[in-house]
Amino acid sequence: MAQRKHLDDILRGRIIGRLECGRTQLEVSEELGIAQSVISRLWQRFQDDGNVSRCYSTGRPRVTTPNEDQYLAVTAKRNRRSTASDLSRQLSSATGSTVSRQTVYRR
Repeated sequence: MAQRKHLDDILRGRIIGRLECGRTQLEVSEELGIAQSVISRLWQRFQDDGNVSRCYSTGRPRVTTPNEDQYLAVTAKRNRRSTASDLSRQLSSATGSTVSRQTVYRR
């Protein structure tokens, strides 16, 4: 199985710069020794959001925002006897976002 290497920001910028200058994906891939599929994915993501440094996201997106996490922490500390289900209901009534009991327990 092939080993995966992550591209650093400088290399990503060089790739995008060469593609913007009119070089083909195949030329860039042969020149830099990177698979053409990687170049293609990087170029597509760059065209979608216009960002070079974060062209990929890792993991599942969080359900709660940092403010909601802080709200849960403060509420739990104020009322230490409240359960995760109680906190979930309080968060739902305060912000309108529905979060499971298990998610509240993890936060």
